[in-house]
Amino acid sequence: MVQRIHRRVPPLLAAALVAVVAAGCTRAASSADPADDTGKVTVACGATEEWCAAMTAGFTRSTGLKADFVRLSSGEALARLEAGKDDPEFDVWHGGPADGYVAASSRGLLEPYVSPNAATIPAAYKDVAGAWTGVYAGALGFCSNTRILAEKGVAAPKSWRDLLAPALRRNVAMAHPSTSGTAYAALWTQVQLDGGADPAFDYLAQLHSNILQYTKSGAAPGQMVARGEIAVGVVFSHDCVALQQEGIKDLTVTFPSEGTGYEVGGVALIKGAGNPVTAARYVDWALTPESQQIGPTVQAFQRPTNPAAAVSPYAFDDRAVKLIEYDVAAAGAQKSVLTKRFDQQIAQAPKS
Repeated sequence: MVQRIHRRVPPLLAAALVAVVAAGCTRAASSADPADDTGKVTVACGATEEWCAAMTAGFTRSTGLKADFVRLSSGEALARLEAGKDDPEFDVWHGGPADGYVAASSRGLLEPYVSPNAATIPAAYKDVAGAWTGVYAGALGFCSNTRILAEKGVAAPKSWRDLLAPALRRNVAMAHPSTSGTAYAALWTQVQLDGGADPAFDYLAQLHSNILQYTKSGAAPGQMVARGEIAVGVVFSHDCVALQQEGIKDLTVTFPSEGTGYEVGGVALIKGAGNPVTAARYVDWALTPESQQIGPTVQAFQRPTNPAAAVSPYAFDDRAVKLIEYDVAAAGAQKSVLTKRFDQQIAQAPKS
């Protein structure tokens, strides 16, 4: 549990708050008193531990303001924000697919904030009302162990239907959509590709027999593939690339030919945050090229949303991968219903 220390706002932050109000170009209407801002931000962080540590350290290095974080999956973050809505333990949510932010916004857990730096972020990567703003993008793909595939006599999957091959029985893993934004993106991708929830759940029911485990973390299936526990993991491709860059052999990344979903990793202010001024400064910084170029230094190879930020050569090629028109707003609106249905209809069903 994060212990919040309340004391008077430092002079530098007080001056920053006056400047923000005077400029009239940002909105940070937190119910918390800005005078209680401690100059320290606590981040609910949806990326890897290494990326979260590098980002908070980079913020401190750049601004002189303190930052710490708690690493949470998308579902965990949403649950913690909901549980703490009357006394928030976090000031900012950073990382993880934006449909989780849409769900949080619909429950009144986020504070709309349009950062002046959001002007440089393309419209497809932000909420026009400022509920969230995108900081990176990542594409869903398949992470496969080529040695295991060879033993089973099957090729690396190049279609969602390839995952249903009988030879892959108990040799596929994906995370549970209730805890993982990665897995929810995979579920929603099926809804869009198949034209509705019912046919999507028919596909997921067939896939269930080939699933060895629904993990809590979206990156965990890639780690299972790396350890040789399964043949294929449904992951964001950058998680598999990171494992390759760590020197793990026998890994290959493929993408479904019929199209794949993607995440827009978000950043947002928490409603009622105890440090709203510092939180706004954090959001501003997270949208800069300086911030978005930190990922590759810690093996996080997502594509930055700021056009001025350098793109890692290890990021997915958005011209070569067939992406669907992922509807973030619709995905977020149906997240609660679909994850509950998945848990009841798929995850708890016996396997043939």
